[in-house]
Amino acid sequence: MVFDESFLGYGKYEFDEFKFENGDVLENVNVEYNITGTPKYDDDGNMVNAVVYFHNFNGSCSSVNDLYQITADGAPFDKNEYCIISITALGFPESCSPSTTGLKYNFPKYTVLDVVNFNRQFLHEFLNINHVLGLCGIGLGGYSIYTWACEYPDEMDFIMVCDSSYKTNGYRYVITRAVDSIIESSDGFYDENYNDSLSRTLVSVYKLLYSFYFSKKVFQEMSNDEIDVLMDDYVDEGLFTDIYDVKFANDIILNFNIEEKLGDIKARALIFGNEDDLYYSSEEDTLPLKNLIENSQVVLYKSSRDHTGHEDYSVMFDEFREFLKDFKK
Repeated sequence: MVFDESFLGYGKYEFDEFKFENGDVLENVNVEYNITGTPKYDDDGNMVNAVVYFHNFNGSCSSVNDLYQITADGAPFDKNEYCIISITALGFPESCSPSTTGLKYNFPKYTVLDVVNFNRQFLHEFLNINHVLGLCGIGLGGYSIYTWACEYPDEMDFIMVCDSSYKTNGYRYVITRAVDSIIESSDGFYDENYNDSLSRTLVSVYKLLYSFYFSKKVFQEMSNDEIDVLMDDYVDEGLFTDIYDVKFANDIILNFNIEEKLGDIKARALIFGNEDDLYYSSEEDTLPLKNLIENSQVVLYKSSRDHTGHEDYSVMFDEFREFLKDFKK
């Protein structure tokens, strides 16, 4: 049965309940979504061209709009050919999160697998989708993609990941531990009311996070004055986030390691790594995947990100098109 396509666009959905991996259950659970493109169906009414997009640490379902270069007419993910589903992840505001539920530090401890199951439940309940054409995403979103492809390997045909990793170790572990320590040291973290000390803590957190916002090349090209101005802008934006949302999202990074399960992935994989990235190392986080995921293609690229932080995805068009030609519906 082909259903009413009024689901396209931005919207909110509510689960009656969502069960976490640790057994905790929340009721009346919000899901924020943004769906664009052109759904296509088989003879049984199943959508056959659904691609799920996973946003980064500082993103939401609206981050799919950053993909305008690759979703335009004639681009690799032409909206006339694909239906792109973007969901604000579990733990992030406007979907079910510590801040939007009001639970703050009492929010259930969640995992990357919980984030995956949150997305799967939305697809099953709202769109009646049990199998997607593909999963794609960047940064933190890649953690969910690798996890989904490992835990439920028959539920997608391909995965595409850019600038991400399959485990937290080394420099990234140090950064994640530092963020956790800064937040935990705040005197007001367990207070009932949000106070100035929490805002000061967020300033420290976002100054630390800014240290890997740009590539090495971009940072070297900037003067110290430029760095100060852009850092202040980045911190100002961070002050609109909630410290409890940041803490819980940081926790799932701290404990993430799916290396031993990567061999379970059946989907074809296209993986991009930025040679200049400070947070995700092309040598440690990208190149090893060529041997860890059986049917994978690994591509390294030079960052063309400008001083606004926006990446020029057109440098990947050839690889996108060549990879996707086998999945045209």
